[in-house]
Amino acid sequence: MKYHMKQSIRIILLFSFFTISSCENVIDCIINVRPVLSDKRLAIGGVNQFYSEIISAEIKNEPRDNAYEYYYDIRGDIPEGLGVTIDYRDIFIEGTPTKAGRYTFTVHLDVDPPNGYYYDEDGNERYDDSLCSDSTSRTYTIAIK
Repeated sequence: MKYHMKQSIRIILLFSFFTISSCENVIDCIINVRPVLSDKRLAIGGVNQFYSEIISAEIKNEPRDNAYEYYYDIRGDIPEGLGVTIDYRDIFIEGTPTKAGRYTFTVHLDVDPPNGYYYDEDGNERYDDSLCSDSTSRTYTIAIK
């Protein structure tokens, strides 16, 4: 009897968590479908030497992550001489740095799921968000010697 009571309490607590959380789809939250940025240490560069790095984004646990729209905001310090180019799911950092130092910047990523809007049976526009979270950010550092 005690086992069934404890099991029932766990189920109620789990259900309550998903009810008050921002997840629209409980299954997607259990699977943890969310955007992620590369978890990597960027290469060390040298003054007046060509530098090239790529930061990639994806939707974790989602085989259709190419169908999402990716929006980036980059804030912070990028070494002089390096340029940032965004190509869909990749951020390219390339160029020839002109000054030594440690440069820290943060990449903010927001994503929109494919076909997010639909109309219900009453003709009201609804938004179907299958993500547990639709944004993320990560801070990176580039060292130039």
